[in-house]
Amino acid sequence: MTAAAPTDEDLIRAHAAGDPHAFSEIVRRHRDRMWAVALRTMRDQEEAADALQDAFISAYRAAAKFRAESQVSTWLHRIVVNACLDRIRKRQARPTVPLPETDEYREPAAPGDSMGQRETRMLIDEALRQLPDEQRAPIVLVDVEGYSVSETASMLGIAEGTVKSRCARGRAKLAKVLGHLRNPDANANVPISDSNRGATSGTARGGRADAPRDREGR
Repeated sequence: MTAAAPTDEDLIRAHAAGDPHAFSEIVRRHRDRMWAVALRTMRDQEEAADALQDAFISAYRAAAKFRAESQVSTWLHRIVVNACLDRIRKRQARPTVPLPETDEYREPAAPGDSMGQRETRMLIDEALRQLPDEQRAPIVLVDVEGYSVSETASMLGIAEGTVKSRCARGRAKLAKVLGHLRNPDANANVPISDSNRGATSGTARGGRADAPRDREGR
């Protein structure tokens, strides 16, 4: 009879106890999803790869302190997002040149995706790239990854009201850019601008059903 595979929590405990292979299995299980989060947050493959490496090093060192108050995946998300935000803050603190608009920013397609689904994913990722960093991070966590507002607030270290307002502004912008997914004849090539800040999330979601939504309906 085949033994059941160890849970993530089992692997964390084994790692803390000195198992040299346990953390590698954690990385194997969660690497792809963490990479997608880092890539969407950073908007640059090299920066995302560096942030992900920083995050896994931090997780490796902090695993012994894991208290199972949340799922391992949630714990890893928090570490990855914080590593990304650290890199964003450092990038903003020094002069930089604009990132080139290339096709390199692409998340690997899931095996079962149709061509249409892949194109839609690419369009959504491109729209996410255009959001300001402060709006993109909560949008990725709430609307893409499915975390609650309270969980996202904890991960980002900001108030729940701030998460809601940033998501609302981000959704309004995404709805404007992605409107052509619902209406192909609409002129969707409208650049994101701060003139949309007054829009509410309710208006955005009501007018564009394809704009991302969080699982609590916010």
